[in-house]
Amino acid sequence: MDKQNVYAKDLGTIGYQQAWDYQETLLREHLAVKAGQSSTPARHQLLFCEHPPVYTLGKSGHLENLLISEAEMASRNIEFFRTNRGGDITFHGPGQLVGYPVLDLEKFYTDIGRYLRELEETIIRVMAAYGLKGERSKGETGVWMDPGIAGQERKICAMGVRCSRWVTMHGFAFNVNTDLTYFDHIIPCGIQNKQVTSLRRELGHDIPMAEVKMRLLENFREVFNASIAEG
Repeated sequence: MDKQNVYAKDLGTIGYQQAWDYQETLLREHLAVKAGQSSTPARHQLLFCEHPPVYTLGKSGHLENLLISEAEMASRNIEFFRTNRGGDITFHGPGQLVGYPVLDLEKFYTDIGRYLRELEETIIRVMAAYGLKGERSKGETGVWMDPGIAGQERKICAMGVRCSRWVTMHGFAFNVNTDLTYFDHIIPCGIQNKQVTSLRRELGHDIPMAEVKMRLLENFREVFNASIAEG
């Protein structure tokens, strides 16, 4: 297939609902084209953002993996949303790079498993630039460190997506400088007895978010064989 143009847009710090609504708008634009209701081409988008503290539960997730009460969440200014993505429960917050690709996979390939593996590969390559070995854990979507060493497994990037007529939304949450204590109040991704980590924890210092975004865009372009433009 022809190389696709993907437009990267940095939304900055944005509320979870606002970002979700924006993705839905972009998805509807793609679906309108597919249904013959619009002659304006829809663009592939890769949205970057950070969220204020929020726990989100996937459509197949289990509420018992949330270990904090509504009152305590309110006192800590943490929001909570049930979402229409795959996966279980996770946390989004400052210092975490969230990526929401809104792509028409029919222009790339029609294989959601391959899509998830290529998102993982993008993160793995970014980690390699920092001298870290990101890996996959069998049966557990996302990117891990030491997944094969009992007691040492730790997740650095969670993923959960939705696909409607091959148009994607939601995406990945990459812990860069994230305050990991927020994960103490959930069973992350519904996986018992495994840790979470961040670039900061592994490297021992803060990482410039702009640098991580730049490296992620470079590797996304290579892995997805796409052209990247701003917009």
